[in-house]
Amino acid sequence: MADKYHHGNSPAAWTAVLIIFIGTGVGSAYTIMAQPLGVVAGGVIIALGGIAGLVLKGMGFGQQQVPASAAHVAKAKVRAGSAKTADVTAGAAGTDPEPEQATVGG
Repeated sequence: MADKYHHGNSPAAWTAVLIIFIGTGVGSAYTIMAQPLGVVAGGVIIALGGIAGLVLKGMGFGQQQVPASAAHVAKAKVRAGSAKTADVTAGAAGTDPEPEQATVGG
């Protein structure tokens, strides 16, 4: 199942996390200095990070969907009860029931 998802490795996710990280730092610094308005400003920056991530995802910079392989479709059918377990253990359409995960360099 992990090969279907990229675990948030997208420009939208990275941007959101970076902004949220900065907001957390701002809020933490002002918490130590006992400045409530600075803490609120950090919270606003955190909220803006989430909004920026959603906007970028809406613009197409989010995670791209990867189509499911035949083995995953066969497993889903078994879980739903519409196929026999022997079909999955023997492999769907002659493929390995547990395909190797593709590694993403970075």
